[in-house]
Amino acid sequence: MNQNTNKTVLILGANSDVAKQCLVQYVEKGFTVIAASRNTASLDNFIDSNNLDRSKVFVLYFDAADFDSHHQFYSSLSVKPHIVVYAAGFLVDNQKALTDFKGAKQMMEVNYMGGVSILSIIAMDKRNTSLERIIGLSSLSGVRGRKSNFVYGSTKAAFTQFLAGLRQELASRKIIVNALVIGYIRTKINEGLELNESLIMEPDYVAKFIVNAGSTFTIVPNFKWKIIYHILRLLPESLAAKLP
Repeated sequence: MNQNTNKTVLILGANSDVAKQCLVQYVEKGFTVIAASRNTASLDNFIDSNNLDRSKVFVLYFDAADFDSHHQFYSSLSVKPHIVVYAAGFLVDNQKALTDFKGAKQMMEVNYMGGVSILSIIAMDKRNTSLERIIGLSSLSGVRGRKSNFVYGSTKAAFTQFLAGLRQELASRKIIVNALVIGYIRTKINEGLELNESLIMEPDYVAKFIVNAGSTFTIVPNFKWKIIYHILRLLPESLAAKLP
């Protein structure tokens, strides 16, 4: 029997392009997947178009920014997860975020606050002795503040720090916490942006790093982005300020 047959993965924000590819790959590995998103119709269409086994995939409504609903959402799960992936994300242009707080607030709520809310609920449920891993999708934008996207980057930086602390909190229970620090991906969230084509990763490529995550906290897909990640961390402020 496949060792994953009796294991369940909960994907929060499952309508993202990367999350959908995670859904496919987890099912291929034998997991049962609970795919949670506000857009359940899109998930249903994706599942049907990819001929995924409906006995292995369950679609639920989840709103990352509706914090008051999170306790009810988690308590209503008929099966508590072994693995949790937080993939919810939202992005608005930096200048818009600076001049219209509504967009900045939504980024904070979806990218950071929603993750803190639901993942804290899940992590603190000590009755779920099956929980073995929590994976959060962060971004290279959160490594250093850059004038082009520092509002968005600040939400990802905060989320990464939360995951780092959560990893320490859960270490005694042998629960692994990973942060995927991701560069440019060919997804709908990046449509219309002028990005370096040679650095763009495909969603299924990034998904492999999530589905096959090991014990390391920070996971940076693609060797080019690993180099960029280390440069960003070490770059003097005088040079970092000159980045686009």
